[in-house]
Formats: sequence, structure tokens, C-alpha cells
Amino acid sequence: MSADATVMPSLIAGLDESWLALTQEEALEPDLPICDPHHHLWLRDGHSYLLPEFLADAAAGHRIASTVFLECGAFYRAEGPAGLRAVGEMEFAAGVGAMSDSGRYGETRVAAAMVGSADLRRGADSERVLTALANASGGRFRGIRQSAAWDAAFYIASSHGRPVEGLYRDAAFREGFACLGRLGLTFDAWVYHPQLGDVADLAAAFPDQPIVLNHVGGPIGIGPYAGRREEVFADWKRGMLDLAQRPNVCVKLGGLGSKRAGFGWHERPKPPSSEELAAAWRPFVETCIDAFGADRCMFETNFPVDKVSCGYGVLWNAFKRLAAGASAEEKAALFRGTAERFYRIG
Repeated sequence: MSADATVMPSLIAGLDESWLALTQEEALEPDLPICDPHHHLWLRDGHSYLLPEFLADAAAGHRIASTVFLECGAFYRAEGPAGLRAVGEMEFAAGVGAMSDSGRYGETRVAAAMVGSADLRRGADSERVLTALANASGGRFRGIRQSAAWDAAFYIASSHGRPVEGLYRDAAFREGFACLGRLGLTFDAWVYHPQLGDVADLAAAFPDQPIVLNHVGGPIGIGPYAGRREEVFADWKRGMLDLAQRPNVCVKLGGLGSKRAGFGWHERPKPPSSEELAAAWRPFVETCIDAFGADRCMFETNFPVDKVSCGYGVLWNAFKRLAAGASAEEKAALFRGTAERFYRIG
């Protein structure tokens, strides 16, 4: 970290349930089936977000049919080879999925698919780690996420992976990345908007590898990017339009409630309404849908990270407002079809 780098605070610090309760809404289109393709379960920074907490959020009137658990450094093994400690996270999430499948917690299939963590810089040895993750998952393992979200101005205190500059262009990483295709696995890419070219280059080098870009490509709105929304949007849009030319790339529509997006919702005396969220996020979401098409886009909650800005039900209402002009077929793709196809659910 450079001497003048910005220290990013915990992304969930200050999460306040009583504050969130100040803005509540009835669910729009409550019968529309949804797959939430990106949420976490964890014990982090003194914050518990496990199956009961997620189910409490999901009981907001929307029809959540299935979900995808995303790696977050949860419940790694305390001992054993460093490269295999993340297998503990898959064991934990598989247990949650089995609990959900029992039907005792309602109709939602929580963790119907799971995305784990592996350091692909291990090169060819990555195949051994990926196989171990799959074996621990009870058939739910679909692929991995390895974050490359790096910026010279930030020390990413919230990222357990500690990304390095240029990770997706690293030769050892790409040797490990090739193992995904051989095993039929997916890849979740997580970068900040100045790095979108790295994802495009990776997708071009592996044109048959399914890749899904997290959080609309990570536009930053804090630190040295604060107050530069139009400039950031223009840079982000150029990167996204280029990336959309790679047909093996899908995009998750969400993550804009995170503190790093810079909208500052968490600093207000009252949480925003779904109308406010939709108005603020529309340029990003509509750009993605126009460029990638509904069959390559999926709405995501990124909970509990985005919970610092709004409640689960309000968030889905915002997404439904953003998709109000879509056809029935497009809505089916955006809210469930694309995600369940990509992660092979059902």
C-alpha cells in the first residue's frame, strides 16, 4: 500500500436493521420467480449472516425460487494445506443447501449452486484444488471466483483474496484458469471499472470459458473517484461495450448498493425507496441490458454487502422497476433464466 492510499472501511460496518426498517414496501409482481445468483453467508466483523438471517430477508414478499452462494472467506478449515483450506467453505455451504432442500425452511432452494475460492496462480495444480472443492459440495459446486479488484488508490481491506495488479493477465493464473474448462466449471470475475479490459482480454484468450462479471463491472465512486460520476460512467461504459463483444461473458446486475459505488445511501437519515434506487442505477443497468441482452444478464442482491443501503424487498422492487419495460420473456431471463442456465440449476 502506498503512503497516500485510501483505506477502504469495512463494507458492512454500520449495518443497522432498525434504520432499514424505516423504508418498507409491498413486493411488486410477487409471483415472478427469482433466482438470486449472488449472496454470501458468513460470520464476519462480528456480523452474523447465516441461513436464518438470509431467510428473514428473503421473506419480503418476493418469490425467491433459488439462490447461488458466493465465496466470501467463510468457515475455511483451520488446519491443513493452505490451498485446500477453502474446501471448508464448500462443506459449510453444502450443509446449508442440504438444510434448505429438506423443505423445513420454505420453498426457496438456498445455495442450490455454489461458487468457491481457489488461487489459480497454482497453475496446473489448480485442478487438484478444484476437484477437492467439487467433492466437498454435495454436487452444488459450479466454479470459482478469484477477485482481481485492485486499484492503486485503495487498500482493499474487505477483500480476503488481497488481489494483485494485473492478476487476470498473469501467466501462472492463466495456466490454472485453463483447468476450469477441462472440468466444466464457470468463473466469476470481480474487478473495478478501470480493469474491464483485463476481463475482455481473458475472455478473448479463452472464448469457450463461461465467465460472469460481478457487480456491473465495479464502477467506483469513493476516494479519488468521488465527485466524478460522469467521468467514471463514461470510462465504465466504454469498457462494458467492449466486453459485451465477448459472447462467453454474462454480467450480474447489482452491487451498486455497496459503499464503494459511492451513492452514499447508508449516510442518509432514512433508506432510499425503490424508485430512488432505480433512478440512480438506471444508466448502469440499461447500458448492460442493451449491450449484453437479457439472456446474458442476471439481477443479483450481493447481500449482505448491499444491505448497508436498503432492505432485500426494496432492492428487488428497484430491479423490477428497472425491468418494467421488458417483455415477459426478457423478465424471465433477467430474474431467473440466465442465472439458472449459467449455474446449471434445475
